[in-house]
Amino acid sequence: MWIASNWKDYEVLDTSNGEKLERWGDYILVRPDPQVIWNTPHDHKGWKKKNGHYHRSAKGGGEWEFFNLPNEWSIHYEGEHFTHANMRPDNVPGGQLTFHLKPFSFKHTGLFPEQATNWDWFSKKINEAKAQEPERQIKVLNLFAYTGGATLSAAAAGAAVTHVDASKGMVGWAKENAQASGLGDAPIRWLVDDCVKFVEREIRRGNKYDGIIMDPPSYGRGPKGEIWKIEESIWPFIELTSQLLSDNALFFLINSYTTGLQPAVLSYMINTAIVKRFCGHVEAEEIGLPVTESGLVLPCGASGRWEK
Repeated sequence: MWIASNWKDYEVLDTSNGEKLERWGDYILVRPDPQVIWNTPHDHKGWKKKNGHYHRSAKGGGEWEFFNLPNEWSIHYEGEHFTHANMRPDNVPGGQLTFHLKPFSFKHTGLFPEQATNWDWFSKKINEAKAQEPERQIKVLNLFAYTGGATLSAAAAGAAVTHVDASKGMVGWAKENAQASGLGDAPIRWLVDDCVKFVEREIRRGNKYDGIIMDPPSYGRGPKGEIWKIEESIWPFIELTSQLLSDNALFFLINSYTTGLQPAVLSYMINTAIVKRFCGHVEAEEIGLPVTESGLVLPCGASGRWEK
């Protein structure tokens, strides 16, 4: 399992009875988690000192209950391979990303902390390639890019990034995170677009990328009502997107929260679509977050990685 263990501003304090107790900077939240099927004692004091609690409804969805929680706050992530010169304005420590958080629909806060294990991996790949060829422009494509955690990590490591998401609000949020991280002037292209249609156009244009990241939803709609169902759509999309890899590509990363897409399934698809054409090496694992109270690891989906 790949574990996101380098956080200082985020922590899973405890898990029990379908919920996880989390520290997001100075604030403690309780949110539902379908993986938490065990019922253990609520010994951690945070259960009684929470600032926000998302209550799931039996009818679907749910709602937040707040206790002295601001509308918005920030946390930081420090990466060993975040070296971009634009990250060092007077008010932003070098090598540190800043993420604005706010609780919104269906339990989310605007960040998936477990993805930091992937940020560390591809940031190292970018950093090493830049060290070998300082003048090389490394182009990275981030699809279903959400609020920009992977985009900022790649940019901070020195890549030129194309950030694509179908939600105008999420792209705007990602831009705010970039500005807060000292990456407002970094070479990032922000696009509100349907990811499938964008990839098809990029193939026709002949554009190529040295790294591709995708974190597709289980279900979604594009800006014009396009339907995305991951079990039906992901394999043809991987085949399609692999056509955008450059001859000297560094990596390809796919993440999945869908239980049916186990690591072995991700590995099979990436091997079939990419290794036959580019050779290289594939690994796929569960990803997770350490739990302070138990000393165990909370599973948070799976990722598949290809590298040259």
